[in-house]
Amino acid sequence: MNRLKRLAVLLLAAALLLTGCAGDVTETAPASAEGSDLEVHFFDAGAADAILLTTENSAVLIDTGEKGFGKTILAYLEEKRIEQIDYLIITHFDKDHVGGAAKVLNSIPVGKVLQSNQPKDSDEYENYVEALVNAGVNPVTVRETYVFTVDGVSYTVDPPRQTEYDEDSSNNSSLIVSVQHGKNRFLFAGDAQTLRLSEFLDTNTTSFDVLKLPHHGRDEPLLDDLLASTKPTYAVITSSEEEPESDTVVGALEKAGIRVLLTRNQSVTLYSDGNIISIKE
Repeated sequence: MNRLKRLAVLLLAAALLLTGCAGDVTETAPASAEGSDLEVHFFDAGAADAILLTTENSAVLIDTGEKGFGKTILAYLEEKRIEQIDYLIITHFDKDHVGGAAKVLNSIPVGKVLQSNQPKDSDEYENYVEALVNAGVNPVTVRETYVFTVDGVSYTVDPPRQTEYDEDSSNNSSLIVSVQHGKNRFLFAGDAQTLRLSEFLDTNTTSFDVLKLPHHGRDEPLLDDLLASTKPTYAVITSSEEEPESDTVVGALEKAGIRVLLTRNQSVTLYSDGNIISIKE
């Protein structure tokens, strides 16, 4: 990308980041039939996040893996006969979360994009910004709690409390997404590290059936606090053979009686009927 084009994209990115929610936001998207079963598909994307939540009448995508992974996401959408994405949530702008976003935005209608507030100086981020413009999508930079409901599934997007952090600013700017479907609750922690997790734990009063571990299952000083607060039955870790999860983390999960599911073995698919969660074996 030449210098002038790069500068133009960065200026545009700065303008898009100014678009944010001022105050808590609650939205309810119309649904033709509430009460659909929920499928949560954690792609085998290596040490990267790409998670698709679908009901009969909705599709929400949390992160998009690395550059090139958009093709895999689109192939899965085609297989499932999904023709649009209602919400695309980019938890933060590291390449292993935003890399496939440009391909998705350039290839399928996306209703709304929710994003974090910490831009990155990377080709993946610039491609994402350019794709937003091409798709005519104005993203929402989430700065206050953002709640939306689509087809009977409730999503709460918890934002970072600071505009930047002294340590691991990108990871600690992760949006943390909680989802409720009937009695079942899911938590997607992005790559939140100690500072960000501490913010979340200070206000969390909810247990979750499923926890997507932050930062690909790497060791985290607040892991015990996170598990004590969220009390999950299942823990999903997005890792790879080249970048495996921490043995210490897996040991702590197993000691707590939590079933561990690893995407480095294969993609992980969970189903919720609103009462029971089952695993595609």
